[in-house]
Amino acid sequence: MAHGFKSSNQNFIFGPWTVKAVKTHIMKSKDIERLADEMQMPSLPEMLFGDNVLRVQHKNSFGIEFNAKDALQCVNNLQDSVKVACAQEWQESRSDCEHSKEVVKRYDWTFTTDYKGTLLGDELKLKVMPTSDRIDMEKLKTREQIVFFEEVLLFEDELHDHGVSMLNVKIRVMPSSFFILMRFFLRVDGVLIRMNDTRLYHEADKNYMLREFSCRENRMSNFQHIPPAIYTDPNEICQYLPLNLLQCEKLEFPENMSESQITETPQTTEPEQT
Repeated sequence: MAHGFKSSNQNFIFGPWTVKAVKTHIMKSKDIERLADEMQMPSLPEMLFGDNVLRVQHKNSFGIEFNAKDALQCVNNLQDSVKVACAQEWQESRSDCEHSKEVVKRYDWTFTTDYKGTLLGDELKLKVMPTSDRIDMEKLKTREQIVFFEEVLLFEDELHDHGVSMLNVKIRVMPSSFFILMRFFLRVDGVLIRMNDTRLYHEADKNYMLREFSCRENRMSNFQHIPPAIYTDPNEICQYLPLNLLQCEKLEFPENMSESQITETPQTTEPEQT
């Protein structure tokens, strides 16, 4: 963790939406162990930011948020997803933890998650529908003023010095839209690199969001001609990871919303910090 880290709690108003980004300190070991017991997992990431959250919520209460605890609920805690020699070594290194003294259980020690966010709201909720519509990435590449940007780390683990497993989420808000990217990045040294991305895009005059979830993976044995320096850069290594899965969804607004509630002119206020 960087020296001089300061907790932050930001709220940014974008039309009928409130963007909330909370960044605070890593959970204490005893709290991580207690949570592992509750989730029935032998172990959790070493650096777990259980109170960090990125939330986008409509004034009618529906919306979506991204947090570490819900992400870890999507980890397969019944089996290993990567079977390598160091996996057993890594698990045994944590066998003296209070919650795993009796037996070192098999589980996904890489913390691979297919989490796509947590839908908010009780009576009103976003309706998830499959779609063939795609996020216009070329449009996102055009130069447009960014009125708010934030990146939130949810968890990170160095896999007992055998690589890294990390989940973070970032948002950028433009005058007419917002774009969210949540990325799970896994590097098991000498074995593979895996990347699960969730992209969410909303234009202010639309009554829906577009969400794309993709899974990419490649074994390091296929990287002979790739400079090792880029193994640690998700943006660079991405082009060398074949696409294994793509899910496109439309997150439709509740049907009983009025036109004015959908098309309310976005505001570009300064973020409120606490």
